[in-house]
Amino acid sequence: MQTMWIGGEDVAASGGATIEVENPATEERIDDVPRGTGADVDRAVQSSARSFERWWRLPGLDRAELLHRVAANLRASTESLARMMTLEGGKPLLENRDEVEWCAGCFDYYAEIGRHERGRVIAPVREHQFNFVVKEPYGVVAAIVPWNYPLLLLCWKLAPALAAGNTVVVKPSELTPLSTLMLRGVLDVLPEGVVNLVTGYGNEAGEALVSHPDVDVVAFTGSVATGRRIAMRAAESLKKVHLELGGNDPFIVCDDVDVSIAAKGAAFATFLNMGQVCTSAERFYVFENVYEAFVEQLVDNARALRIGDPMGPDIDLGPMVSAAQRDKTEKKVAAAEGAGAKLATGGRRPERPTAGYFYEPTVLTDVSPTMELFTEETFGPIAPVMPVKDIDEACRLANQSRYGLGASIYTNNLEYAMTAASNIRAGTFWVNDPLTDNDAGPFGGMRLSGNARELGAEGLEGFRETKHIHLDYKVRAMPDWYPYKWKV
Repeated sequence: MQTMWIGGEDVAASGGATIEVENPATEERIDDVPRGTGADVDRAVQSSARSFERWWRLPGLDRAELLHRVAANLRASTESLARMMTLEGGKPLLENRDEVEWCAGCFDYYAEIGRHERGRVIAPVREHQFNFVVKEPYGVVAAIVPWNYPLLLLCWKLAPALAAGNTVVVKPSELTPLSTLMLRGVLDVLPEGVVNLVTGYGNEAGEALVSHPDVDVVAFTGSVATGRRIAMRAAESLKKVHLELGGNDPFIVCDDVDVSIAAKGAAFATFLNMGQVCTSAERFYVFENVYEAFVEQLVDNARALRIGDPMGPDIDLGPMVSAAQRDKTEKKVAAAEGAGAKLATGGRRPERPTAGYFYEPTVLTDVSPTMELFTEETFGPIAPVMPVKDIDEACRLANQSRYGLGASIYTNNLEYAMTAASNIRAGTFWVNDPLTDNDAGPFGGMRLSGNARELGAEGLEGFRETKHIHLDYKVRAMPDWYPYKWKV
């Protein structure tokens, strides 16, 4: 059985209960982790609170050096971390190796911009004065992380929060906690208690974190329903919330591009990690005169994808993360078919492997914008495709969603690209290269997709608050003090 990491020590849950972690490719138990309680959360938060003053007073250059060492430790642990993420999450090993490198790059990036500045000097209102705008950390950050990218989505919070001078308590998903617990060997270069790792269920350990009076910020990535609940609980104590929620991303294909390339991009954007990506392409709007050719190419790409053991060298897709997640996908496909959609390919469990939560990449046609696939987050390997007349109709339909995380377009026409980028409400807009992230570019959504930004300078700002310091270096009486001298 694994243990939590609190105050630099390996500890079991105070109540002694555990959670079984399953391999979604084999349906076999991998290991157990502690089922943390409110008492465990309190111990972790108090550890981070005690470490806060020392950590944020550390000179910026020293803090940057420690974050660079975390990045080096991540790279040195790439293979073991990637294999564990593959075992517990089902993503192909190749993708998880990439994930670890992205995590290391994120730490290197924030190590540098975290020491770049701490505010600014503004023009004073009187002679002999200086005015400073200073950026300071909040205190203790609770980082509650989902299962689809367990380390990357953690590092997008952890690296900027630490660079800003905060301390952090991490709660991973109960589906993928093992790789997070392995970070104790990566993070042990930091002072004791700066980062604490607590495992457990959302309605137990997660709820306790959100409600804890000594947690200053709650940073969460996950569903809209859970984000809404966190916001309501945090509002009781006016805690800052940093929410990255769901997506229902549109993908536009114009008639001036090579359809075979657009179809390859579409297959990557919708089937990556079995569609279990918050920025997966989930709604396809294709110009009428290339619609049939695009569907044919997309179907060919979907059928060519190799499904199997995610540890294997010749595999494109592993399983979905759980039986529950696959069941949701099956129900969504069945509901779409019931509403008139037609299966172009997929829509079933593959014959092999016989064990595991595998599902075929699915392409649906004869869909309509009122179907649930077009209005709610799918989070499965489903590509519903519909024809549109022109760029204006594509943009109008793209905006018929309560979400606003990402959007993509394939076109060589600058007018098409800029029309869509200017009119579609989304936090990230990709032209001819879907799903690519950039540590220096902010990531986040509009509307139901969240209220914050990760990565970039904006990601650092999310974990800093602002103080104004007004300094007069000459002690003197001011002319506008009492008694007033009235002017007529």
